[in-house]
Amino acid sequence: MNFKELGISEALINVLKKNGISSPTPIQEECIELIKEGKDVIAEAQTGTGKTLAFLLPIFENISTNDNEIQALIITPTRELAIQITDEAKKLSLAKNVNILAAYGGKDVSSQIKKLNKNIQILIATPGRLLDHLSRESINLSKLKTLVIDEADQMLLMGFKNEVESIVKHCSKSRQTLCFSATLNSEVKKLAYRYTLNPINVSIKKETITLDTIKQELVITTDRHKQEALCKVLDEDNPFMAIIFCRTKVRVDKLEEDLSIKGYNCEKIHSDIPQSKRERIMKSFRKSDLQYLIATDVAARGLDISGVDYIYNYDIPENAQSYIHRIGRTGRAGQSGYTCMFAAPKDMKTLEEIQEGIEYKIPIREIK
Repeated sequence: MNFKELGISEALINVLKKNGISSPTPIQEECIELIKEGKDVIAEAQTGTGKTLAFLLPIFENISTNDNEIQALIITPTRELAIQITDEAKKLSLAKNVNILAAYGGKDVSSQIKKLNKNIQILIATPGRLLDHLSRESINLSKLKTLVIDEADQMLLMGFKNEVESIVKHCSKSRQTLCFSATLNSEVKKLAYRYTLNPINVSIKKETITLDTIKQELVITTDRHKQEALCKVLDEDNPFMAIIFCRTKVRVDKLEEDLSIKGYNCEKIHSDIPQSKRERIMKSFRKSDLQYLIATDVAARGLDISGVDYIYNYDIPENAQSYIHRIGRTGRAGQSGYTCMFAAPKDMKTLEEIQEGIEYKIPIREIK
């Protein structure tokens, strides 16, 4: 999966690349589209998993540069975190000319008020300083589109609950609300539900798939002979149900067309296929009417289908995390599974990184 498939603009993708970010993390994969669509989200993911960009990127996509009101407010418990988020937002503003202000204690209030007169669109603030501005009426949140409560466990349980309550009263009733936290116990969730409307819960646990139950193999081939190699492997294995992963929608389309012509019982799913058709295909696959499901990472997100004991990585995944995510759809609940990955010479660097990430040298499969 890549940022383009999540609906992120080329300009923002280029800024990410310049900062060494080429592919989204699981929390970004799960949240970006939901936030872009305006849904309320309560998200739990460990520190260091890319939570900040998970909300900043869709906020940037949704910001109107023609509207000079404060459209997004991010409240955070500490000035250090406010500074950190502001730094990330300023990097993104190179791609889209959005006015950003950080408002936190220890900085001169009057200089912040001056900046507030210059049409701020994203405000990043600590609760105390924000309430100070609200009491001075130097900030107006009546046109706010998105409210982010970052580090929600600290914000809602550790002394900021009353401040958050007061801030929310100043916000537009029709806003979108996002709560992000490293930990979300039932008490925090209960409080988060008070500020959100029909929220979608997203929880990214550390990927802990037992690779011991999955037999992994590798086929070294070339782009030219990859499809022929895949067909030989499928004929040898003849799995009951299998998922074949490709990197892009175009690759899925081409492979599905070619395999269908050759008589393989397969269907494709990706984000361009209408939801109703995708549901029909998934129903057929679950009923075992289909032998092969050819999919992109985006379309296969959240799939949990019993009976899938073979996973084929026709295109090598972008990193170890993505590899684990893909192959974890087999070998569930202690059952054994099998996965085969096809790698061309140009994939060797990525293959090395994957093997380092999973701390395992994948054995090579010889094709008869």
